[in-house]
Amino acid sequence: MASLPELKIDGLRASVEGKEILKGVNLTVRGGEVHAIMGPNGTGKSTLASSLMGHPKYEVTGGAVTLDGEDLLEMSVDERARNGLFLAMQYPSEIAGVSNANFMRMALNAKLGEGNEVPVLKFHRELQKKMKSLSIDTAFAERYLNEGFSGGEKKRNEILQMSVLEPRIAILDEIDSGLDIDALRIVADGVNALRGPSFGLLIITHYQRLLQYIVPDHVHVMMQGRIVRSGTRELAEELEARGYDWLKDELGIEDETESVSV
Repeated sequence: MASLPELKIDGLRASVEGKEILKGVNLTVRGGEVHAIMGPNGTGKSTLASSLMGHPKYEVTGGAVTLDGEDLLEMSVDERARNGLFLAMQYPSEIAGVSNANFMRMALNAKLGEGNEVPVLKFHRELQKKMKSLSIDTAFAERYLNEGFSGGEKKRNEILQMSVLEPRIAILDEIDSGLDIDALRIVADGVNALRGPSFGLLIITHYQRLLQYIVPDHVHVMMQGRIVRSGTRELAEELEARGYDWLKDELGIEDETESVSV
């Protein structure tokens, strides 16, 4: 029986273009848990997501990260994905010449490993079921990856990929950005369908609205490159009602102007 997933972040520090953005992040996400990270712009939320996935723009300068006890920082991007880490990006890329279905089948087979590949017909049957559950036209399977997709379609496609790959730990980076209420509900239903002991989730969001549909077990606030407050869903509701200034005042944090996207 496989052990429950665990992503453990210990004192993570990271820089972008020589500027330190993450200044000692500590967080543990386990299977069956949903964590949400909130915070003002420029506090390091997206830097955290990209650093965990191994984006080359972000240089990890200190700390440690393990995925199921293995050193995540020593893994390539492909190895991180094969070991069960998934990132739904804020701005998904378009890839001309590669169909949605082929991309997902190749990604799934890479995760399953040589000799364990899923048969083509079985894959397409399962893919169509998952597409229907996310209200995605099955014709999208043969379209080039994200090419010509609306913002909402791209976000639903990210959740479709997550549903196909069934990662152990998933990170959703502002998946609610630009979604209307109907699309938000569809995305949330797709995420909630995966919830269970074998799946841990880290949500990065600006707004409490998403957390009404994907109810978190833990809510964290990031400021100045570290987590400064943790709580339950009620913390997100308080931030929605009062903003962040009261917390900055309470913690003695002054606003900083960031020169890079973080």
